[in-house]
Amino acid sequence: MSLAAGFPLFIVDAFAERPFAGNPAGVVLLDEPRADSWRQAVAAELGYSETAFLEPAGPRSWNLRWFTPTVEVDLCGHATLASAHVLWESGRLSTGMPARFVTRSGELAAVRLWDGRIELDLPVDLVRPIEPPTGLAAALGCEPVFVGSGAANVLVELASAADVRQLTPDQAWLASLPDGLIATALADVPGAAIVSRYFCPADGIPEDPVTGSAHCALAAHWAPRLGPSFRALQVSDRGGILDVTLRGDRVGVAGRAVTMVEGTLRA
Repeated sequence: MSLAAGFPLFIVDAFAERPFAGNPAGVVLLDEPRADSWRQAVAAELGYSETAFLEPAGPRSWNLRWFTPTVEVDLCGHATLASAHVLWESGRLSTGMPARFVTRSGELAAVRLWDGRIELDLPVDLVRPIEPPTGLAAALGCEPVFVGSGAANVLVELASAADVRQLTPDQAWLASLPDGLIATALADVPGAAIVSRYFCPADGIPEDPVTGSAHCALAAHWAPRLGPSFRALQVSDRGGILDVTLRGDRVGVAGRAVTMVEGTLRA
């Protein structure tokens, strides 16, 4: 595809039951290499927590990379779900075929479930207890009942869902963390098991509306008490619904997606 013609661009609300909910992601379809600086500039221009860039890697397989407005990240669940949704909806992949992605976190896959949800197959992120970082309780405005860490993020369990909903954490303190912070508690609404929120100002994301990758750690944290499968709510302003299943060293994270914009990126 020539530069003049541009590249297909989609904006998709991921982990959303309706438009204007869930987490919006940009999805750019490439059929020629582009520089990392260009990808970063596109992600900054779009301004979403992540923009996904897809390139063919073989039959029914795509190279997939994710950029926040400021950095490339190793794993992003909602933009992976958005990418799979675009491939099926645009006819680039048959509905009954799994989507396979080659990424910095290894090979990932997505399948369409019988009810239209999309389930991602992601690596589990085991959580270990840690000493609370200095200033954590003051930055959160409450005392966690558990503090742990996965491969990257700090995970805090709070006493109640109300505590999670009411968080107004100190963004400057959060930005001092090398990665992000997951806050979670048992749910306070019927039909859901847990609630969570996710903050990562170090990567240009003050708060992520819905975070598929965070549930790789939440699955490991909650499954011993709740069982391997449960429904999770991310209680940001936009909100999102995720169905989580722990399967050994993998995590299934399922949700819906809605295409909001389809166009051409001319840059």
